Amino acid sequence: MISVASLLQDTYVPGNYFDYNAYVRGDLELGLLENRRGDRLLAIPDTLITSLYKGLEKETGQAARLVLFNCGTWWGKNFYVRFSESISEYYDMAIAEMDMLTFVQCLKECWKTHGWGKLEFDPTYQNKGFIVVKTYNSPYAKQLEVTPDRPSCYLEAGILTSFFSRLTGRELLAEQISGESIGSDCNRFVIGLPDRLKSVEKMIETQTDHETIMQNLISQ
Repeated sequence: MISVASLLQDTYVPGNYFDYNAYVRGDLELGLLENRRGDRLLAIPDTLITSLYKGLEKETGQAARLVLFNCGTWWGKNFYVRFSESISEYYDMAIAEMDMLTFVQCLKECWKTHGWGKLEFDPTYQNKGFIVVKTYNSPYAKQLEVTPDRPSCYLEAGILTSFFSRLTGRELLAEQISGESIGSDCNRFVIGLPDRLKSVEKMIETQTDHETIMQNLISQ
């Protein structure tokens, strides 16, 4: 005979782990923010991000791009560990066992709840060996004075590089090919093997549009 307890357990359907009201918890008296696992969260004002960009430009010049990217790769490594542990525990399965729809939805909700804007996947070039990620309303889309005509989400590029490298077990690279900081509708990142993205840097320098960049990449 099937017990009532077994029926209740078998029909449990996990909800949105990153739902803001359930995920973010705060203590006003102590001034602390935590997630549902008890990990500390940090609220960063937009003015601080802007000041960090300007400070890096003043201290490092052109190298500010590399500094931001390297910070992003370090951040992305830790972000992947926390993300995978959280949803694997919640859904009681490893990321490798999840269907793509569940994984993508979790990442999109996580991105939004952490205040990083909106994230979407563009599957157009997936069968050509490229992942295209689009982000909207990014807090990191700050124009750099040393490169005013280039997209500037180097921090996000580093995060995506590290995250997807660990997810796939291969060394990948994320290159930004359009950006809100230079008037684009969104920030586009193409993710693929580094050797296949070597020509992107030169095309960005000549202000080639993102559609032409992608067509050049898939024709190589």
